[in-house]
Amino acid sequence: MLKKRETNAIDYPVMALEGLWWVEDGIFDITIKDNWFYDLMIMQPDVITQEIFAEGLEQVRRKRGDAPALSKLRLLDLEEGLCMQTMHIGPYATEPATIERMRAFAQDNGYRDCVGLGGKHHEIYLGDPRKADPSKLKTVLRHPIEKL
Repeated sequence: MLKKRETNAIDYPVMALEGLWWVEDGIFDITIKDNWFYDLMIMQPDVITQEIFAEGLEQVRRKRGDAPALSKLRLLDLEEGLCMQTMHIGPYATEPATIERMRAFAQDNGYRDCVGLGGKHHEIYLGDPRKADPSKLKTVLRHPIEKL
């Protein structure tokens, strides 16, 4: 929509898909996915305001109809606070070992991993699992931490 404006056109790339994953029973185990909740996100540039977002959403509704999923879309600011992160390279199934290394790193440096304690497991997907060799998939893993 902004790219096609007559004046002040703005072109920006579509950012990577991100996911926030959490549990509501307090026990986050990356190997057990039955109790997970999630939000999927795509970062937007600061120029996208609530008004521009609402206008874009309305354009989609006029063009494609009012799909139920559209009511779930929202534009929010995300403030994560103090975090640790690492680049996981490989299939999603091998993430648990990477997360254990992250937790050990946090503990060795006087921090506690807060995922499962109200914090959310954050993934930033830098590869397309439909196209990439699973052994080469890149995923940024980010966890909130607190000083012990």
